[in-house]
Amino acid sequence: MPSVNPRLKTKYGSEIVPAMRERFGYPNVMAVPRIEKITVSMGVGKATENQKVMEAAVTDLAQITGQRPVVTRSRKSISQFRLRQGQAVGCKVTLRGARMYEFLDRLISVVIPRIRDFRGLRRNAFDGRGNYNFGLTDQLVFPEVNLDKVDHQQGMNITITIRNGTNETSLELLRLFGMPFRTN
Repeated sequence: MPSVNPRLKTKYGSEIVPAMRERFGYPNVMAVPRIEKITVSMGVGKATENQKVMEAAVTDLAQITGQRPVVTRSRKSISQFRLRQGQAVGCKVTLRGARMYEFLDRLISVVIPRIRDFRGLRRNAFDGRGNYNFGLTDQLVFPEVNLDKVDHQQGMNITITIRNGTNETSLELLRLFGMPFRTN
């Protein structure tokens, strides 16, 4: 169970909101952009051949996020990929509230520094509405994953959904949270 008042949530209310209001001239606190949810998803293409790969991905994602993932299924059959309609092809978790802030804190302070040859996150990975997307190549950068039990390295996509944000304001919000963006 996450703590009652996560560190980043306290930082958002005490430091980030006043800084954003001063920089962008928001009339009130509710107009300031805020993180609404974080979605972590894994596409498991090899699950079509071996169901144990899907089970391992679900277990790893549950350990990483602290929440049980939802298995995503294919919408239609594609014969070239040996894929049938309704077959499990991935899993995802949507984090909100205290769990979301705890995950973001671990992501910024523990996981991103463990990425090999890391030079910063891309600044142009925003979708035009202020939401930020990036991917990790394997789940082993998370300390919750037991290295001895991993048979297959699996990448994941992380989407940070920001309410009331534009690309510029969302970049500043994430920068104030401590996300390490590239300088160029």
